[in-house]
Amino acid sequence: MTTLVFGHKSPDTDSTGSPIIWAWYLSEVKGTPAKAVLLGEPNTEAAFVLKHWGLDKPAIITDVTADDKVVVVDTNNPAELPPSINEAKLQAIIDHHMLVGGLKTKTPIDITIRPLACTATIMHDLMGADLARAPKAIKGAMLSCILSDTLEFRSPTTTPHDKAVAEALAADLGISINELATAMFEAKSDVSAFSDAELLRMDSKEYNVAGKELRVSVLETTAPKVVLDRKDSLMASMVDVAKEDGADQVLLFVVDIIKEEATLLVPNDLVKQLAEASFGCTVTGDTVVLPGIMSRKKQIIPALKL
Repeated sequence: MTTLVFGHKSPDTDSTGSPIIWAWYLSEVKGTPAKAVLLGEPNTEAAFVLKHWGLDKPAIITDVTADDKVVVVDTNNPAELPPSINEAKLQAIIDHHMLVGGLKTKTPIDITIRPLACTATIMHDLMGADLARAPKAIKGAMLSCILSDTLEFRSPTTTPHDKAVAEALAADLGISINELATAMFEAKSDVSAFSDAELLRMDSKEYNVAGKELRVSVLETTAPKVVLDRKDSLMASMVDVAKEDGADQVLLFVVDIIKEEATLLVPNDLVKQLAEASFGCTVTGDTVVLPGIMSRKKQIIPALKL
């Protein structure tokens, strides 16, 4: 039976590339037939990475069955996984996020969760010497995942090990980290084809803060003006997106990769109160700039309070 390897819904580069990397490893090194699948369309950066390295886009699935063997990567949150995930035969979890709870297994499984910036970095370590057997495209995907999750080492989630692994991969591949990262971020910043609702869901996760169900969305870009010019329509669309997704509020943080700051859209008093309580800022309009804020995982979610 073929093992399905997948990451979270709204797949970014790490949740697109890491399933491909691990499926290759299971199939080619461990002799366990595996294939990567996605839980949605990859974002523009992830789509660029697939094309750049000549990788086929994995098939998109909406659910799993009790007969499916699965490996979950880049998440351990049931809310980000198929509805029937607890019915499937979960084999392993490889992740770098906080432990959420809620996943149930039928047998003991391998779980690797490490405080690194990227799932692909963990995979690098788990593969060890076997990585030398990987084709260029697999190593390229691994490098791309790390550059994406670390924002080319600007993110506070970056560890010295993430950077060392990326630099070693780039040297092995004979490519420039800055050139690849720049091309990736340009692709990520091209959001012209997306509706407001698609932008609000593109890179978002669900959290409960002080009894409020929040959809916390982050858009990382080198061209924040393109997004902020749409702020009025984005804020109007938050009402319907929240209602459709069963949330009390959508939060949108527009992260300027170059300036290393985030702009939070402030559509109402709830978000104003949350912003001031969480980040110690004073909100006077419908946006607030948060200097140095770049990471949802390390800086935004831990700070959120009412």
